[in-house]
Amino acid sequence: MTTYCRICEPLCGLEATVEDGTVVRIRPDKEHPLSKGFACPKGIAMAEVQNDPDRVLHPLRRRPDGEFERVSWDEALGGIAARLNALRREHGGSSIGWYFGNPATFSYSHPLWLNGFMAALKSPHLYSAGSQDVNNRFAASALLYGAPVLVPIPDLKRTDLLLMLGANPLVSHGSLITAPRIRENLSAIVARGGRVVVADPRRTETARAYEHLPVRPDGDARLLLSMLHVIFEEGLQDRAACARQASGAEELRALADGFPPEETEEHTGVPAATVRRLARDLARADRAVVYGRTGTCLGRYGTLTAFLIDAVTLVTGNLDRPGGAVFGAAPLWLDEILRLSGLATYGRTRSRVGGYPDILGTFPAGVMAEEITTPGPGRLRALIVSGGNPALSVPGGESLGRALDELDLLVTIDLYVTDTGRKADYVLPATTFLEREDLPLPFLQNHLTPYVTWTEPVVAPRGEARQEWEIIDALARRMGIGVGAFPLQRLAHRLGVRPSPRFLVDALLRTGPAGDWYGLRRLLGWRGGLSLRRLRKAPHGIVLGEHQRTGTLRRRILHKDKRVHLAPPEIAAEVRRLAGEPEPPDGFPLRLIGLREMRSHNSWMHNAPALMRGGRVQAARINPKDAAAYEIEDGAPCRIASPHGSIELTALVTDEMTEGTVAVPHGWGHRGGWRTANAAGGANVNALASPDPADLEPLAGMARLNAVPITIGPA
Repeated sequence: MTTYCRICEPLCGLEATVEDGTVVRIRPDKEHPLSKGFACPKGIAMAEVQNDPDRVLHPLRRRPDGEFERVSWDEALGGIAARLNALRREHGGSSIGWYFGNPATFSYSHPLWLNGFMAALKSPHLYSAGSQDVNNRFAASALLYGAPVLVPIPDLKRTDLLLMLGANPLVSHGSLITAPRIRENLSAIVARGGRVVVADPRRTETARAYEHLPVRPDGDARLLLSMLHVIFEEGLQDRAACARQASGAEELRALADGFPPEETEEHTGVPAATVRRLARDLARADRAVVYGRTGTCLGRYGTLTAFLIDAVTLVTGNLDRPGGAVFGAAPLWLDEILRLSGLATYGRTRSRVGGYPDILGTFPAGVMAEEITTPGPGRLRALIVSGGNPALSVPGGESLGRALDELDLLVTIDLYVTDTGRKADYVLPATTFLEREDLPLPFLQNHLTPYVTWTEPVVAPRGEARQEWEIIDALARRMGIGVGAFPLQRLAHRLGVRPSPRFLVDALLRTGPAGDWYGLRRLLGWRGGLSLRRLRKAPHGIVLGEHQRTGTLRRRILHKDKRVHLAPPEIAAEVRRLAGEPEPPDGFPLRLIGLREMRSHNSWMHNAPALMRGGRVQAARINPKDAAAYEIEDGAPCRIASPHGSIELTALVTDEMTEGTVAVPHGWGHRGGWRTANAAGGANVNALASPDPADLEPLAGMARLNAVPITIGPA
């Protein structure tokens, strides 16, 4: 049966072979119009996750002795609802929180229902993995465009020069851009005479394939400011674009004035001559674009960096134009839906601990521990975790682990008893993506090639697993509350009607800009029109155009003046903070960065034997000169220490690392109910990060997981 992968953002087409109701094999879909027979090892290995003997297939409840026992759904949901309602009566709905992880974003129904559930409780305690990944990008868009979900994508198919910062798409396959064959897109740039420049502290797989620009950890903001300095100083800015699209260009020029390349060289490691040459090349190229991802998000200045990426693109005349950064459009009114539902927010509310702005209705996961332990009104007393493993993914995991033990109730909805789940009062079995219907709702605007698809479940759920939205809806019924992320949904619930996700998405498709308008389009003599029925007849999806449209930015900006704001006060303050950055702590001369691995995906795929073959171990990559200086031997155990903790793991001495930088992959060090993952060993690298909410990035509450000061030695 044809379906598509929901592990990472390319959403590659898959073919699942089913025998007697069991998935026996997964292969790439050769007829998929975008992935064209490509899928990475993780998508192929999903059959092992589907059939994993360690999967949770029935509701589990913790006994007084600490062990889990199997219970019925009625017992589990009834017990959870009773305890949540008791907390509501005594402390209000604001005592209940929810954390959702990366997999939730790949389900169209899961986030809609959990947002509706939290809205019904009137609780601010909504947290996500976004504060360890992407939230600063939404914060930057809110400051630039007034719309946090208005995120540009690099027009890889038409650009001549791509500057990529902190991204490794040959491994990650792209993020905040959906382009299943991204290697071909990048190589095509070079083949037509263009350039791909990869700025990174590590010579990544992508950097090896193209031009590597070594940059020191957390040097991205200074690098971009120094490029702006050169562009303005030499009069290379596109004055017409600045006048037409933006306000604050002169103020931005003044901010960049204090960052000449000759002075930033010490911090970035990039020679001044190289910076000047690259800035000139970007400004003079017919079509150029700057793109950054996770590596730029997790330092001290993540929002500033994301902001400057777009600022450089605009100032060089490449924003909202072919070959530059373009703004994708969905085949339904996604901007309007998010705005009407109240989900497209930035800074509408502030967290109780730390006063951090909300981003898309969520607060940074880095404050959860203190939200649990800090007395007072609004204290977090119960937490539901779906598709996430914060004990292993949030900075200062040990601090959060101790806080989780203080909760009155902890519930996880997952495929496994994770490191977080082992502390839970209830563990509820979720379906895999092979067991549910889906539409790539959050990614419709990210497609490099406009595209839409739908999939039915490949197989029935194993055991008693249920879709997350079904669990949330059943729990809400027992609690006597409605669930409504959209105004239409809330109205229906008040009338006693509970429309399914399938019904809602069909209505949104049919009434959208590409919809069939319930037959009206045909009556008017126009062809086509989307509906769920039509998508079900297109098992490989529907391509909606060759390129994303350009020239759409002005009507989508939500600032009243309809201009891109290049120098808001929040960014000016961040530039001043950058200029006055204190010296790093003594005794920690090296800098830690993260990296992605081809056969890992965050913390949840280390239990698939196919992905763990070959004796895989978590390793700390270190430059040979640093290894010699700190007496580290290749393949030997080493100890890494930061001001906040220490870990031990295997060393991998390699010249892919720049001097002074150590790279460690995240998501290892399991102690849950998954045997292969536990046996793989490793350590939770986030133990080296600060657990103090005051150390989060101020504009987005991002965890500082890159450029962490460390030292290293033999174990």
